[in-house]
Amino acid sequence: MSINKNEILNNICYTELVYGRINKKLNIRFSKKQIEEFIFQILKETDEKFYSKNGKNYYIANIENNVRVTINSNTFRIITADRLKKNEF
Repeated sequence: MSINKNEILNNICYTELVYGRINKKLNIRFSKKQIEEFIFQILKETDEKFYSKNGKNYYIANIENNVRVTINSNTFRIITADRLKKNEF
């Protein structure tokens, strides 16, 4: 099964709780708009070979920014963003 990067970019959405979760997990203090721009840029610049699907989620690993974004594959809702550990790439 191939992953359609453009479909993800065009349909990503957020819940109110995820903004705080992203700020906490990435240890940043971004506004909602800054988070949306940051996540969109991460997804856009990440090569499709770093997009994977496991179960009901997409996992996008961006090595340059040391960030992994988790997205629900049915709703395209951002679940979280984490810092990558050395053994994850």
